[in-house]
Amino acid sequence: MNALTLDGINARWNEVLDAVLERDRIAWLAFFDARIAAVDSEVLKISFVDSQKLSGDHNFSIARNPRHIALLEEMIHQVFQEKLQVEEV
Repeated sequence: MNALTLDGINARWNEVLDAVLERDRIAWLAFFDARIAAVDSEVLKISFVDSQKLSGDHNFSIARNPRHIALLEEMIHQVFQEKLQVEEV
């Protein structure tokens, strides 16, 4: 297993999102503004902190579909040849 770094994932994050978009536009909409917060050997933590810049509560984590998260994990594996579990922080 190659060690994925935060910088390495950030450098190719758009590639991951493009792969998600090719399969499911709604899933892409759920993650297009996600930021990589942290990564270790098994978990990729994403954050939607920019959504907090708007007035009022714009945190839609409860609405994120587990199927979309599974697709994101699948596309991460496709791009990096590594399996990572995605968690929102």
